[in-house]
Amino acid sequence: MEEDGELVGPAAAAAVPALSRRGSGRAARRAERKDAVAVSTPRDSGAVRPDLEQIFRTAYPRVVAVAARMLGSRDQAEDVAQEVFLAFGRSSVPAREAMGWLSVAAAHTALNHLRSGRRRATREETAGGVAPAAPDVADAVVTLDERRRVREALARLPRRQAVALVLRHSGLSYAEVAAVLELSPGSVGTTVRRAESALREELNRHASSD
Repeated sequence: MEEDGELVGPAAAAAVPALSRRGSGRAARRAERKDAVAVSTPRDSGAVRPDLEQIFRTAYPRVVAVAARMLGSRDQAEDVAQEVFLAFGRSSVPAREAMGWLSVAAAHTALNHLRSGRRRATREETAGGVAPAAPDVADAVVTLDERRRVREALARLPRRQAVALVLRHSGLSYAEVAAVLELSPGSVGTTVRRAESALREELNRHASSD
């Protein structure tokens, strides 16, 4: 896996049994994204792996969480998840390695979106998904600006550092990060600390230039 290369190639069609759609508005749009994975498979695309549905249902929350850490938007994270699962559907990754592969693919794909600027302007959600009853406008603006600065700084980090940092802060253990990034367990902490230090330096550098 090359550090600066694309981890996930062009998404090919895969088939996942459609999930039932419930609710309206944002919930309906999320269901549509999941159902979008259930598309017809081209004749020349090869067979879709038989365990895709089970892995999809198990791994989807983590894939979205990893992408959301990078992008700051659940809507955009679900778009990334769709890309990742479409690619995974045609892969030969062993089932026991699926969660790690999908987590790394989500981080790389989200980072690609950040770096290429392919991000839609959408309202960021609060951590709990519910906006405060009477938010302070000034505080809200500062918070949004800080999040934007962090994501921009994250996009400027070396790819391996950015991915390791996001995976670790998405809940993966040091052992899991080491396994999926093919690092020694002892080097994960060093990589994450260097990433955090580099992120702070990027934030300070651009803050002083504003």
